[in-house]
Amino acid sequence: MAIDISLAARPAGRPREFDIDEALDRAITVFSERGYHGTSISDLREAMGLTAGSLYKAFKDKHAIFLACFDRYKQVRNALLDEELAKASNGRDGVRRMLVFYAEGAHGDGGRRGCLAVGTAVELAIFDDEAARRVERSMDRFETTFETLIRRGQEDGSITRSIQPNATARLLLSVVQGLRVLGKTSPSREQTFSVVDVAMTLLD
Repeated sequence: MAIDISLAARPAGRPREFDIDEALDRAITVFSERGYHGTSISDLREAMGLTAGSLYKAFKDKHAIFLACFDRYKQVRNALLDEELAKASNGRDGVRRMLVFYAEGAHGDGGRRGCLAVGTAVELAIFDDEAARRVERSMDRFETTFETLIRRGQEDGSITRSIQPNATARLLLSVVQGLRVLGKTSPSREQTFSVVDVAMTLLD
């Protein structure tokens, strides 16, 4: 989606344009690495490749940019996860695919960069109602997805019926969010995926 930005000092002719999704993707990296409070408007202008005039014509302020980044981040991540889960052969395979999806982003450069949702929960949710609502929706969605996969696995026989789907789903959510926090400490891929293997034993 492209936004037309016409600057007052710009000669008549075609308006200046920028792709808002591409600009937000670059801003997401900055917010993920530095956090909300550690990111300045200057940082965002540089990362997004925009002038101050263009930036403020598209967004009211830094908070508005951040919320747009959060929404874009979740839109992209949710679509990628849904695509991966569509390949699952049964409930157990779905749970593993979901754990692997998170684990892949919890080591190396991606791990050090961090998860925008986790960072928002830690930094902003306690005093920013709009951010808190977004975090809550995000966590609820993933917990519900884990629970749905567990119930599916119990029906198809790939997951034991002796576990409680809702409690186990919350535990798995805690595992993956914990992985994203630990990712900041630069664990190896082997260390990260060893957690996935242990987490899968919860389904036996």
